[in-house]
Amino acid sequence: MLSSSSTSLDFSFHLGFFRRPRLCHSQEGSFSKSGNKQYKGTFIAYNNSITKDNLLISHPPVAKQESPPPLVSALKASAEQNVASFHFPGHNRGRAAPSSLTQLIGSRPFHHDLPELPELDNLFSPEGPILDAQRLAAKLFGSSETWFLVGGTTCGIQAAIMATCSPGEFLILPRNSHISAISAMVLSGAQPKYIIPQYDFDWDIAGGVTSSQVEQAIKELEMEGQKAAAVFVTSPTYQGICSNLTEICQLCHSHGIPVIVDEAHGAHLGFHPQLPNSALKQGADLAVQSTHKVLCSLTQSSMLHISGNIVDRERICRCLQALQSTSPSYLLLASLDAARAQLSENPDTIFNKAMELAFEAKYLIQQIPGISVLDFASFSNFPVIDPLRLTIGFSQLGLSGFEADEILCRDHGIICELVGTRSITFAINLGTSRDHIQRLILGIEHLVATSAPIHGNKGRVEHSGYTLFADISMSMTPRDAFFASKKKVSIRESLGKVCGELVCPYPPGIPVMIPGEIITEKALDHLLDVRSKGAVITGASDPSLCSIVVCDV
Repeated sequence: MLSSSSTSLDFSFHLGFFRRPRLCHSQEGSFSKSGNKQYKGTFIAYNNSITKDNLLISHPPVAKQESPPPLVSALKASAEQNVASFHFPGHNRGRAAPSSLTQLIGSRPFHHDLPELPELDNLFSPEGPILDAQRLAAKLFGSSETWFLVGGTTCGIQAAIMATCSPGEFLILPRNSHISAISAMVLSGAQPKYIIPQYDFDWDIAGGVTSSQVEQAIKELEMEGQKAAAVFVTSPTYQGICSNLTEICQLCHSHGIPVIVDEAHGAHLGFHPQLPNSALKQGADLAVQSTHKVLCSLTQSSMLHISGNIVDRERICRCLQALQSTSPSYLLLASLDAARAQLSENPDTIFNKAMELAFEAKYLIQQIPGISVLDFASFSNFPVIDPLRLTIGFSQLGLSGFEADEILCRDHGIICELVGTRSITFAINLGTSRDHIQRLILGIEHLVATSAPIHGNKGRVEHSGYTLFADISMSMTPRDAFFASKKKVSIRESLGKVCGELVCPYPPGIPVMIPGEIITEKALDHLLDVRSKGAVITGASDPSLCSIVVCDV
């Protein structure tokens, strides 16, 4: 057993956020026609102000570039060569592309789906266009060096933790960290020292971490004769809650500890006066960003940034070489270069329209009776909430996030980013249009009009004050549990045993049970409850949760 001071954990938050495991069949046209007929309140004057000039479209006009993106240019030139190709991939520059897919996306993507040809550079040892593209990205984002990732932010987080934590060393991190941080501890052999983030029961949402919590974790390790190898912080969270990274980085650096920031949801930060500063600007040593989230690269493409000299960049390179594919997609790599170029054209103004729409949406939704909007009052310990994230609660109507999401999707064709037990989170980005903001407002107004407000406490979902992870303790490190002998038992037989698999609703990919933790009744009941509401449970060998894998110890 591990020492009780580091493993008996008083978990004080609850997880309940999931993407809808179904498709929405509502048609956009049918809603706009019937919606404008029925609901003429909020948007009469607003709708009349919409013109060609002020409507944000999916592909806004851009300024002329001084020079084309280096990797995009190299890929274009290589694809246009008149060559007899005897190399992979097997579709041979689209000549044998599956017709079912070309009918969907055309043949051009296949023409540019090329392998590591000499003129396209090598991701593991870049000397040409990849190196040029990464240097331009480093300059734009303010890092000393940037690496392109084709394995998503997951790959970057794993590399960052492996590069800073050796087997047996301690990693300070919040218990609601993304699943990739847990798998990184399995890969690196690091031991977790968990921080419990602030939690708001009314919203059923976990916040970030404070510098005082980090300081307490550092002191507790020091009392045990240990030192943290790194501190890992998620900022912003899925709902856009930002921790005070400046304070955390100053504290950690005074102890010689590097700070890794999971900035998957914050690649856009710092590119507007009303957006918070980026993690790098606040002193982070390593920041991993999902360039494909708010920015516009292709899904699965991300960037890893380094700043300062606390972390060994050569070790980062070795970790990335161990984790990344030896056959990277040049479409993904070129999309990172293109997204960087798009942002660098107008870095000070590119988010003006999106920010304007976000503030308009928040203001108008706050005027709708029975609807709540997440703001600083719920998380006063944190400096800012990303204004491009809009989290809306429906508890005053007696509706869960799942129920409200079902109505908005089915009846109005409104697709959110994240569904929670008590809220829905909407992501506003460069492709958001005023027309879609209008549809969102009309949809919520209709939902309110057809749902009777709940007076007093009747019909509301109550919370007990007893949190999901209050009685969890850790018996083995994640790595030891991952490699331990295992057996499958029924869900009720698993009570009190050591969990042998990582079980979590996805997204946001935050584990409810982690290998090495003692399985509790609260955790099992929570998983069964959210699964009954339609959540998708990932990581479990039996997604139906009739059985669970435990360590045979």
